[in-house]
Amino acid sequence: MDTLIRRAEARRTTTPNATMTTFASPTQGASRQALWRVEMAPGAAGPDHVMAGEQIWAVVAGAARVEVAGEVADLGPGDTLVLPAGVLRRIHADADRGLEAVVTGPGDDTASGPGREPVVPPWIA
Repeated sequence: MDTLIRRAEARRTTTPNATMTTFASPTQGASRQALWRVEMAPGAAGPDHVMAGEQIWAVVAGAARVEVAGEVADLGPGDTLVLPAGVLRRIHADADRGLEAVVTGPGDDTASGPGREPVVPPWIA
């Protein structure tokens, strides 16, 4: 076994919109990929943003409405959405149930948005 990351080593990052628990990332045992859980309170919404790399979101509990490049998708438990790189997106947690999702993407991925310089989010690094 090359790398084992124990539950106690998971890193938690809280923003005004969500809490991300990083299970693996380049600074946490992975070589190139990052894997994390997103928990959003009922009615929470992330900012409009663009990710430089592709991400895959799998909904574990709750629900979400995701706006991607002007299109809208409603997601529930068991649904998986592949979000393409370089496309404006926004994620809204269900008003009653919130959202819990498991997400993966490149470990060096950058987020940017209107009026914001690209940065690697701490839960991805």
